[in-house]
Amino acid sequence: MSSISPDVPHIDVSLVKRLIAAQFRQWADLPVMPVRHGGWDNRTFHLGDEMTVRLPSAASYAFQVEKEQRWLPQLAPLLPLAIPVPLAMGRPDQGYPWHWSVYQWRAGEIATHARIADLSAFATTLAEFLAALQRIDAEGGPPPGQHNFFRGGPLTVYDHETRWALEALEGEIDASAARAVWDAALGTTWTGAPVWFHGDVASGNLLVDNGRLSAVIDFGTSGVGDPACDLSIAWTMFRGESREAFRAALPLDRDTWARGRGWTLWKALIVAAGMPGTDRLEVEKSRRVIDEVLADHERYG
Repeated sequence: MSSISPDVPHIDVSLVKRLIAAQFRQWADLPVMPVRHGGWDNRTFHLGDEMTVRLPSAASYAFQVEKEQRWLPQLAPLLPLAIPVPLAMGRPDQGYPWHWSVYQWRAGEIATHARIADLSAFATTLAEFLAALQRIDAEGGPPPGQHNFFRGGPLTVYDHETRWALEALEGEIDASAARAVWDAALGTTWTGAPVWFHGDVASGNLLVDNGRLSAVIDFGTSGVGDPACDLSIAWTMFRGESREAFRAALPLDRDTWARGRGWTLWKALIVAAGMPGTDRLEVEKSRRVIDEVLADHERYG
């Protein structure tokens, strides 16, 4: 019988080897090594040359495992870019308390400006991917909830947190303008049928090959609902021509873009206000994102 610790275990190579040996003996002889950028929500390890093992780092992320196992194989054939391919789902064991996954290794480098050949073309390709995702039949898909921290749902769930951050940053940012952006976002709602969204469209979840977008990974916060949360990358990664290219390739209305600014502002504000675990570089980046969002709101309203 498995022994499950009530505390979060130390996730390391030894644990992964024990889990694989206990549950997937056909892979027990393969080497296990940490992935260089292993993520925060999950710890990721190479399993041989063609697979990875992903283990949720906390209970709040464990909801995502079965969701990805169920839905990614159904979404993949309908999308224009590669997404993760689950190969097996592990169960709690060896002192580790949650389900976990084995995936096919996806080659590529994390998207950075230096690795992207043409940022506007990259933005268009990403927008076309998101548009294709939104067109997939969402019947029966996972609605917003704890499994994805309510992405795809109404922004009101983060109203208290946002207003706390605005008060904390009074005098450091244009808090009046930021409140106007937030209030504008809260004043709109998604009135269409629920659509598929990724939930965490960020540079770390986009892979490039030969300078072009080649894959979109980590669907842990995906679901069906309002796609506004997928727009944040317009202000965190794109500017000028690339942002306009991204906007032009997504068939979304003005209100959805207003909520997209709201999602982006919420995250940037709580980081800038000193969310636990943040460092100086993250705070500085969030200040820049806030400026971009405020300027975009002034331009488009």
